Amino acid sequence: MAPPAQVVAVRAGRLYDGKSGTMLTNQVVLIRGDRIADVGPAVAIPPGARVLDLGGATVLPGMIDLHVHLFPQGPDAVNRSLQFRTMMAVANARTNLNAGFTTAVDMDSRGGYGTVDLRNAINSGLILGPRMQVAGPSLNPRGSAPDPGINDVFSGKNVNSPWLARQAVRERKLYGADWIKIYTTIDFTGAEYNEFKADGSLVASPSLTREEVEAIVDEAHRMGLKVACHAYGGEGLRDCIRAGVDATQHALDLEDESLRLLLQKKLPLVMTLDDLIALDAGDLRLSGGKNSRMRMGEKSFRKSLAAGVPLPFGSGVTRVDIPHGKQADQFPYMVKWGMTPAQALNTAFSVAADYLNYGWADRVGTIEKGKFADLIAVSGNPLTDITEMERVQFVMKGGVVVRNDLNPPARSANTR
Repeated sequence: MAPPAQVVAVRAGRLYDGKSGTMLTNQVVLIRGDRIADVGPAVAIPPGARVLDLGGATVLPGMIDLHVHLFPQGPDAVNRSLQFRTMMAVANARTNLNAGFTTAVDMDSRGGYGTVDLRNAINSGLILGPRMQVAGPSLNPRGSAPDPGINDVFSGKNVNSPWLARQAVRERKLYGADWIKIYTTIDFTGAEYNEFKADGSLVASPSLTREEVEAIVDEAHRMGLKVACHAYGGEGLRDCIRAGVDATQHALDLEDESLRLLLQKKLPLVMTLDDLIALDAGDLRLSGGKNSRMRMGEKSFRKSLAAGVPLPFGSGVTRVDIPHGKQADQFPYMVKWGMTPAQALNTAFSVAADYLNYGWADRVGTIEKGKFADLIAVSGNPLTDITEMERVQFVMKGGVVVRNDLNPPARSANTR
C-alpha cells in the first residue's frame, strides 16, 4: 500500500487518453499517496519527488476484467484441499495483476465465500492482487450438485421460489458479496443433448422462473448489490434482461427481441471471449462441425456492436485451458470483429468502469486527477498494434509499482 505522503512523477513518452481515443505525447502523471494529483505535459515535479521515466513507452489506465473466476474448478480442483485451492486463487490474483488487470470482478467462487476473504486480504495489503468486487457462490441450478473437487465447500445454489431466492440474496449480502451471480439457462437436456442439439442449435433451457429472477434482482438492488446473469439465449436470457440485471453474460443466441430489450433498458453485454476461444474445438466435436459457441459469440458481438450495446471487457478466465493473465488476447478478436483499436481498449477501461458496483467509475478506468494511480505501460503503441496489450511491461496499482520491466530504478527529482 502506498505511503500517504509519497510523491511520484511518471514521465510518459505516450499516454492513452480514453476520452478522445488518442495518444498524447510527453506527459507527466503526478501521484500523491495512492491517487493521481495531476496529469499533463507541463506538470511541475516537486523537489524530492520520485521520478519514474518510462521513456517512449505507452502509459494506459490499469485494465478491468468484469468476469474472472479466481478459485479453480473442474480438473484443477479435483482432489485438491480447500487450502490448496485457496493458494491457487491467491496466485491467480497476482497473475492477473502482473498482466495489467488492476481491477477485477469474480463472478462465482465455485462454492463458499473465499473470494470475500481474498478481496479483503488484498484491500488490507496482506497479499497482492487487483481491486476486487466479488459475487461469492452463484445461484446456479445448472450446478446444483457439488463439484467433485469442491464438495467440502459446497453450499446450496438452487432456489425454488421467489422467497427462497430473496433469502439467498440476503445470505450473500451478509457474507460480504458485492454482486449476485445467477444462471438462467441450462446447456444440457437429460442425457440426450449436451450443449448442442442434433441440428447444431444451442441448448439453452430456462433454469429459473421469471418470478424468481425478478425477486433476485429486486432484493439485490434493495441491498445495494448488482446482478450478473449467465444466459445463452431464449426465455432465460429475456427474463434476465426484462428483470433489469446489471450485466448480462454471454448471450450467444442473441435474437432480435433480446437485443431490443438490451437497448431499451440501456444494459451492457459481457461476452467472455477467452471462455469461447477455449471451448471452440470441443464444441465443433460435440456439434459434428455444425456450430460452436465461438461462432455464435462472434455473431452476437457484431450484432451488439452495430446496434450500440455497450460491450465491457470480461474474459471468463478460470483454469489451465482458460488461463489467468492471458486475457488481453481478446483485443485482437474485438478489432477483427469490427471495433476500432480505441473502442477495443476502452472496453477494459472506461466502459468496464461504468458497470462496476458502488460508482467505481469515479475511481478507476481513466488517467485523471483524483482517481487511483492504477497505471500500466507497454513498449509500443496499441493503437497501431493492439497485440501490445498482451505484452504489459509496467504495472502500478494505487501508486505502488508492482512490476517494471522497462527501465532502471527511479531517481529523485533533485538528482542530476
